[in-house]
Amino acid sequence: MSSKPAKPSATSKNISSLLQEKRVFPPPSEFSARAHLKSMAGYRKLWKESVTRPESFWGKQARQELQWQRPFKKVLQWKEPFARWFVGGQLNVSANCLDRWLGTATANKAALIWEGEPATDGKPGEERVLTYAQLHREVCRFANVLKRQGIGRGDRVLLYLPMIPEAAIAMLACTRIGAVHSVVFGGFSAQSVADRIQDSGARLVVTADGGYRRGAVVPLKKNVDEALVLQGPDGERLAKSVEKVVVVRRCGNEVHMAEGRDLWWHRELEYVTPVCPAARMDSEAPLFILYTSGSTGKPKGILHSTAGYLLGAKLTSKYVFDLRDEDVYWCTADVGWVTGHSYIVYGPLANGATAVMYEGAPNWPEADRFWRIIEKYRVSILYTAPTAIRAFMKWGDEWPKKHDLSSLRLLGSVGEPINPEAWMWYHSVIGGGRCPIVDTWWQTETGSIMISPLPGVTPTKPGTATLPFFGILPEVVDDQGRRVPKGSGGKLVVRKPWPSMLRGIWGDPKRFKEVYWSEVKGSYFTGDGCRCDEDGYFWIVGRIDDVLNVAGHRIGTAEIESALVSHPSVAEAAVVGRPDELKGQALVCFVTLKSGQKASADLKNTLRNHIGKEIGPVAKPDEIRFAEALPKTRSGKIMRRLLKQVASGVEIRGDTTTLEDLSVLAKLSAAED
Repeated sequence: MSSKPAKPSATSKNISSLLQEKRVFPPPSEFSARAHLKSMAGYRKLWKESVTRPESFWGKQARQELQWQRPFKKVLQWKEPFARWFVGGQLNVSANCLDRWLGTATANKAALIWEGEPATDGKPGEERVLTYAQLHREVCRFANVLKRQGIGRGDRVLLYLPMIPEAAIAMLACTRIGAVHSVVFGGFSAQSVADRIQDSGARLVVTADGGYRRGAVVPLKKNVDEALVLQGPDGERLAKSVEKVVVVRRCGNEVHMAEGRDLWWHRELEYVTPVCPAARMDSEAPLFILYTSGSTGKPKGILHSTAGYLLGAKLTSKYVFDLRDEDVYWCTADVGWVTGHSYIVYGPLANGATAVMYEGAPNWPEADRFWRIIEKYRVSILYTAPTAIRAFMKWGDEWPKKHDLSSLRLLGSVGEPINPEAWMWYHSVIGGGRCPIVDTWWQTETGSIMISPLPGVTPTKPGTATLPFFGILPEVVDDQGRRVPKGSGGKLVVRKPWPSMLRGIWGDPKRFKEVYWSEVKGSYFTGDGCRCDEDGYFWIVGRIDDVLNVAGHRIGTAEIESALVSHPSVAEAAVVGRPDELKGQALVCFVTLKSGQKASADLKNTLRNHIGKEIGPVAKPDEIRFAEALPKTRSGKIMRRLLKQVASGVEIRGDTTTLEDLSVLAKLSAAED
């Protein structure tokens, strides 16, 4: 595969000149004429209503947008930091995504268009299209499989699958019967799977014999088998709660099937009917747990509930992406991340949209894979990550220029702040200068988009997420929680509760309070740094804690440090991020070895692979630097601020008087990579 960077094109030169002009891009008039919202005045009126009279606003939206089995009695019960939205109401997420379209023209419309990764012999990937009626049937069938295995309301089901339709089917099947799903990204290791099973108490795992990635098979079932026998420090199995494993036949490779425990998906479907009534679920019933890295070693099980989450996903999908009946919408995320939950499955389906799912990598078998898919299916909305956009830029303009991208009418960005150069390239080369860009900011914890332009409404500036969505009241504050002046940097907080907010950390209400509600009194602390400009636009500058954003994946430094120290050669480790042109942040590990151990290139590779095994390939560091000692204060605290400067190759700045040994810093700065 050839993907060498192209020479700077005329377009690239235009991007540089446009950036120097600091242009503001008004919404195209032809887009505004058809958009759900048509003016800034309309946006400002709705937003003001949503933050000054939130209960009236959200009550009206919930009644209009969702189908209820029993109406709610009260919009919000708020006792900081615990919220209950649409109290007393009952509904079902699966019914709102599927059943509501039965008996309408949408029933025969494509709900999911799936394309598998192309084969290594050059043959195209598999293709499947599921209409809303067909998806409803498959969801009911698998819901009955779960019920047949004794899964019911409140039971946790762990999903560890490739990007195949069965992932969405399994998620929706859980919601249909009231089970709580926890999706684990297919790139994570057996250890990560075991840890998440242990924390959630999952009774059943759904996996596949494997998944394809760049022509190779990812051994998902093998990883599950390993996870189910891993032991903790006390000698007990971590995943002892698991009773059954359901396996999708994806790759056809031979896998071990434990008698009495492991079941084939396709065989289990033979025993059930396609009729499964949707359970009546309380508005606050747990919907899913999604694990995200924390600044302490243990991942946090972010808990979302039923009605508020669904309303947030549906409304943001409708307004941020300006979804129309004729759209073919493609969010390139994996369902293992919250973006895949909200903007591949729940948001689009609740709006009756057609969504594309793709299993493989953006540069397999060649660097034009995304552009082929857009041309083939006439994709009209593309939602992807800045990491991918920067990679596309690096590979060169010639790849997208091979394809007809004229079907695109809207572009989106998600996962991390997008740098202005990437924004302009995306706008000029992919969007042809005609497509609005929605640069979205939100988090696993927020459930849905919080800050974003509304296409057809918001004038955009390269690099800013612009203005808050309805009901969201963000503010940039100092360490004392006071609003900072316009243009100044500070901490981003949210002042009011919103329907799709997390309901807690699974099994750990104390940690929920400490992490999100103790930093700034009376406010949700996002953990992100930000500034607000003279137009009220929010510029997200990245994480201000020890959670790094690497290629759109949130990775806790403490998790990696714990994995390193678990290796018999390592005495101590500190992990920091440094700026990276492609991934946003690169992982740099500083490691001190135990007595008798010698630093070597082989040991670096061994440690990288060890981290990959313990956490997953996404956590493999870009650099490992061996050090005789780490810079510490006299109280023994590692000064990561200084390590970040060393890793970035910049001059050491700030106070170093608390360092126990200044020579440690000098040796680190002088050391070779």
